[in-house]
Amino acid sequence: MGSTTIVRSEPAVSDREEGIRPRRDEIRAQLARLLASSLFNHSKHYPSLLRHVVSETLEGRGGQLKERALGVEVFGRDPDYDTNADPVVRTSACEVRKRIAQYYHEAGHEFEVRIDLPAGTYVPEFHFPATRPRPPAAVKPSETVPVWVRRTAQRKWVLAAVAGSVVVLVTGAFALRSTPGAVESFWGPVWGSADSVMLAIGSPPLAEPLPPVAVGADPGPTFRDVMKNDGMAFSDALTMARLTGLTREYAKKKLDIRRAAAFTLTDLRKGPVILVGAFNNSWTMRLDDDLRFTYQMNTYTHVGMIRDRQNPSNHSWVHDPSVLYASISQDYAVVSRFLDPLTEKMVVVVAGMGRDGTIAAGEFVTEPRYLEKLASRAPAHWDRKNLQVVLATDIVKGNTGPPRILATYFW
Repeated sequence: MGSTTIVRSEPAVSDREEGIRPRRDEIRAQLARLLASSLFNHSKHYPSLLRHVVSETLEGRGGQLKERALGVEVFGRDPDYDTNADPVVRTSACEVRKRIAQYYHEAGHEFEVRIDLPAGTYVPEFHFPATRPRPPAAVKPSETVPVWVRRTAQRKWVLAAVAGSVVVLVTGAFALRSTPGAVESFWGPVWGSADSVMLAIGSPPLAEPLPPVAVGADPGPTFRDVMKNDGMAFSDALTMARLTGLTREYAKKKLDIRRAAAFTLTDLRKGPVILVGAFNNSWTMRLDDDLRFTYQMNTYTHVGMIRDRQNPSNHSWVHDPSVLYASISQDYAVVSRFLDPLTEKMVVVVAGMGRDGTIAAGEFVTEPRYLEKLASRAPAHWDRKNLQVVLATDIVKGNTGPPRILATYFW
């Protein structure tokens, strides 16, 4: 039986939900902070759109937030206006998403309620932060005491501190030896294998199949044809470098790195494999097809999404490659680790919907602080379980933000 942790908003908040009124107040207060920021207070339409979708969602009318309705209610369009010829709602929503991402990217907003407007929907999500760390207790000014008393007390304090430090160091060292860290817990099932670990990189962007060679005719592809297929996506290259460095540092192993197309099923049955890339990696699409969180692409529009088999109505995690890159404010990724029944070996998938999602996923699986966040959500003995993690990352001025956990699943 799998255990699930989903970090999501209440798409339609009702008074019947326990403790919802304090949260509604928190959300409204956060909305006021957002709208008062310099990112929104000099605009007319963007604050109106954000205020409307948040208010309607809090009143339980999130299901009515459709493009045409927003065009009429927020932007004053006629009820029968052409949404294709006048994409004011879509373009405004993209700009709102970008400004929200910029707001939370700035320092000082880490412990505020997070209001998100996921791509592909006009229903906002609300994420409530962990409790702000308490400031250290104020130290009372010391009373006047004789110098010799102060010096004696200081010596005793120093001796006690040294003794305490020794205890902490010994205890800490023992804990490090006896309890695996988050990095070891995640990667242990892969590194613990005596077999060679393989790394399969997706096809280069915009790669084209090489032309077939007919016997006695064309001698084969030209140098230009070959070079056209010899590139590598920057996101895949960066992730490959991170994985290589991590494996050498922790496991003292080298990776067998090849393009995914160069691996056969026989190869993958020889040892664990790390798959980088989603839609450009055929082994990713094949091996994780039966998992809970899978990648799906509309063959006509080329819009990709992360599908949740246990919640098929969730269409929040969407990536549309046809929109302007400057208008994209979020990307998504899935990290999976599982024992594959086909190869009978461990498989790790590190793949985003787009460039930024893959970069964020690569950072997530190689940085201890992010794996520690996963460990804090994981059940006991999670190092022995299969797992999936859905991630999001903000994109600010072309820069990939840190990965955020949206959902986890262990089985």
